[in-house]
Amino acid sequence: MKLKSLPEDFRVEELTQVRPTRGPFCLYRLEKRGIGTPEAISAILRDWNLSRQAISYGGLKDRHAVTTQYLTIHRGPTMGHEDRSYRLEYLGPCARPYTAQDIQANRFEICLRNFRQDERADVEQRCRSSQTVGIVNYFDDQRFGSIGYSGELIAVPWCLGNYERALFLAMAEENSHDRGREREQKKLMRDHWGDWNQLKQLLDRSHRRSVVTYLVDHPTDFKRAVALIRQDMRSIYLAAFQSWVWNRWLSQLIESSLAMSDRTTIDSKCGALTIPHVRDAQLPAAFLKIQHMELPLPSARQHDWDESTLEALDRILDEIHMTRREMRLKYPRDTFFSKGKRATWLNPRSLEYRWEKDDLHPNRHALRTNFSLPKGSYATMVVRSISKRPEEAETDLEESSQPDPSEET
Repeated sequence: MKLKSLPEDFRVEELTQVRPTRGPFCLYRLEKRGIGTPEAISAILRDWNLSRQAISYGGLKDRHAVTTQYLTIHRGPTMGHEDRSYRLEYLGPCARPYTAQDIQANRFEICLRNFRQDERADVEQRCRSSQTVGIVNYFDDQRFGSIGYSGELIAVPWCLGNYERALFLAMAEENSHDRGREREQKKLMRDHWGDWNQLKQLLDRSHRRSVVTYLVDHPTDFKRAVALIRQDMRSIYLAAFQSWVWNRWLSQLIESSLAMSDRTTIDSKCGALTIPHVRDAQLPAAFLKIQHMELPLPSARQHDWDESTLEALDRILDEIHMTRREMRLKYPRDTFFSKGKRATWLNPRSLEYRWEKDDLHPNRHALRTNFSLPKGSYATMVVRSISKRPEEAETDLEESSQPDPSEET
């Protein structure tokens, strides 16, 4: 089974009740193809010569997809704009910035390719099971695009006060998503780390070079240098760490509650994650408590804990030599972990599917499916549940909405 052979194979539309009214903010609909949200936002800022503080949006949408989402610009142009990869439609004025809280759900249309005729009945059964029984609500791998080849999370040394290591991981570590010029710029950073004058001469004009320019005059002030990383990127690093801990925590709880015969695992950037076996559209009885649970997003800001779950959480944090109290940032003050809770179980809404001829793979079939998910849930987790085995969900194109540090600010 193949996902995202073409960007058009993965369509997502943000659903919101926000409508134009009156006020100092301009509301827009952003349609894009083949670029991530951060890249589209940077292009809009560049094309209209806007400051980053003027723009506000709700969520990150995949690069390898056709997506629709909304954004506001404070006193922005009362017109639309179109580029090769995106189209911005002006909708009218509104009273406040558009944020993630304004997203009601996301609607997906996904085409899964390369199915054999003899697979169709099983796939249809799994589609029905995904809707009626549901799936584990893990954060999927798109959330972890900032994790490089070392597997280290940028926010871990940052929380522990090792600002130089955090900066190195953010600015220099090789990543599977890196493309030509970005790969070259990161190699320069690794080869000349600490020789800031040389790096300033070698690097392209970029956000990365701006941070290096600060280090030319303050060669060991890594604490302040980390704070110079773009705020949207810093938020992504924290979200990746918090989501990594949440996934591992839930996986431990599922593993400890189910017999080996009632559970299996899926591969992920967080390591192997445990999921329950579904037999005859039934979940194991021992899983029912976890199915209806909401787990807090872990951090030192969180105080509403279910004591029965804390042993598993503390064990996860102990693996990275951290405690719950240390899961916070002392600096800078404008970046912090999210608060709230996340449901452990997910039922796709209004799931529909139909078979088509696969025009990319001779004598094979394509499954086109439509469904809605709450904000923050991942359509690729639904795809995993539909594929024959979770690890068989093959993508032809990488998935990442990781901002590029080489972009100018």
